[in-house]
Amino acid sequence: TSNFARQIALIEKGKKEPVIEVGNLNARRDFTDVRDMVKAYWLALEKGEPGEVYNIGSGRAVTIREMLDILLSFTDLDIEIRPVPERMRPSDVELLVCDCGKFRAITGWKPEIPLEKTLQDTLDYWRARV
Repeated sequence: TSNFARQIALIEKGKKEPVIEVGNLNARRDFTDVRDMVKAYWLALEKGEPGEVYNIGSGRAVTIREMLDILLSFTDLDIEIRPVPERMRPSDVELLVCDCGKFRAITGWKPEIPLEKTLQDTLDYWRARV
């Protein structure tokens, strides 16, 4: 996500051609804002049992394409998305999504920051730095 956001910011500043090279856009991933994750880690320290394993995430799968489309919606530029065979991973897992029911049951934690906010903040971060 940060890589795509950085490329968009570079394109907006005229420092990169308006092309983003991509791999598998159909893979589905569980994206969780790092600010939510930090709160979860704190709660794990406070309420978790030592040695116990907890899964922490949003529990919601989003395709890489959906995530990229959200990022692209924040710019007015026409950016070409170019699939590149070298970016396709033969070992790529199609779906990675978290079941954090166990963690939620002991802590009450759930992510609060929407994916759109995370992506907007990430793009704004790169806009200020490239």
